[in-house]
Order: sequence, then C-alpha cells, then structure tokens
Amino acid sequence: MSRISDAFKNGKAFIPFITLGDPDLDTTEKIIIEMAKNGADIIELGIPFSDPTAEGPVIQEANLRALKGGINTDKVFEFTKKIRSLVNVSLVYMTYANVIFSYGSEKFISKCKEVGIDAIIVPDVPFEEREEFLPYCEKYGIDFIYLIAPTSNERIKMIAKEAKGFIYVVSSLGVTGVRSSITTDISSIVKSIKEETDVPCAIGFGIQTPDQAKEMSKSSDGVIVGSKIIKLLHENEAEAPSVIGKYVKEMKEAMN
Repeated sequence: MSRISDAFKNGKAFIPFITLGDPDLDTTEKIIIEMAKNGADIIELGIPFSDPTAEGPVIQEANLRALKGGINTDKVFEFTKKIRSLVNVSLVYMTYANVIFSYGSEKFISKCKEVGIDAIIVPDVPFEEREEFLPYCEKYGIDFIYLIAPTSNERIKMIAKEAKGFIYVVSSLGVTGVRSSITTDISSIVKSIKEETDVPCAIGFGIQTPDQAKEMSKSSDGVIVGSKIIKLLHENEAEAPSVIGKYVKEMKEAMN
C-alpha cells in the first residue's frame, strides 16, 4: 500500500501546506517535523515560483521571500531527500508547469521518485493537458493529482475516473487564502466523484478554523490548509514550529 493510501486509512486526513524555504530551509525543516509529529497525514510542499497563479497574496509573498532567499529546484530536491529520512508521512509537491518544463519533465519526475515524493499537484495544468506529464508520472510511480473545482460540472466524472492518489476538491472560486465562510455545495461535488471512484477527496482553498475543518470533513476524506499556516509562520517567527504543530493537532482532532 502506498503512503498516500495509508494517509486515508485512519479517519479523515489532514494535509497542511508549507512553502519550501520561507523564510529559510532550517525553519521549513522544523515546521515539517512538527507537522508530522502532530498528526499531519500528508504534507504538501510548495516549490517557490515567481508567478504562482492559483495562490492568493499570503502564499504569493511566501514564494517571493523563498526565491529572494536563493531557493531553486536543485535545493528543493536536496532538502526533500533529507526530510524524507526524518518523517514517514506522505510528501506531495505543489508546483507549476513552468518549474517542471524548465528543469526537464522526465528529469524532474524521476528526481521526485529518487527523493521520496509520492505525488505532484500542478494547478495550472488542465485535465486535458495532463499528457505533458502523466506518462512520466506513470513511469516513475508518482501520482498526478487532479483538481476538481465548483465549475468542473460535466467534467467531474471524466476527471474522477482517471484519478489516483487523492482528488483535490477546490472549495471556492478564485485563489487560495483564508475565508470566513465557504458556501459551495461541496457534498454534491463529492457525491458526483464518489459515483465514479473510490479515490479519496480532500478539500482545499479557504479553510482556516477547526470548525471549518470539521464541517468540510463531513463531506470529504480530508482537508488541505495552506494560507493559515503561512500566516501563523510569520506571526510567530521563532515560535512558529511549535505553534503550527499545535494548530495541526487541533485541526486533526476537530476532523475526527
């Protein structure tokens, strides 16, 4: 059984996101270790990119800080290899097509396998353009995670049939960022997905509180949180790893 399958075996999966190298890799390492220790089931590792189109201001700024600090794709792979030796949870890259293309698609995905990455999420690649990367993912045993949005409509079933690992269900239109409420009818989207596949569904975009996580997990198999974690990181500076660890524990407990 893969690490991603394992992540959904024991109740609802909590999936926190962190931008690699924001503000530096030493801090990122401490945060990832605390996340894993406090119940994170999958950790989403954001590879910094200069034009992260799916991201709101909080994660955009995290990308720019990391890039100014000198992060590049080779450093990301080197760091991931180290982290893989320190934590057992599933690790997933969140990145953009240009990052993969510029590195070389097959080279990038083979390196994912080498350093212990289980899946990649590429939000600017529509389902219809997946063939740019999918053959390499299949060759190296890396799950290519599909996103399903509130506007996917008749495409939901088509995407669900091909999904592997988990399906990233986008809770709201627009970019990532904390939201005071989520009004999308998530349960009907998940119901359509479940008619086609047993692949788990995790909901992301806008979730920040334990109450929201509890509510979203009623309709899904997991919850993804990014912007709130980046905010906690910069509000708490040196104390951020322990504060984020406590937050992960609270979110995981609320969901289960």
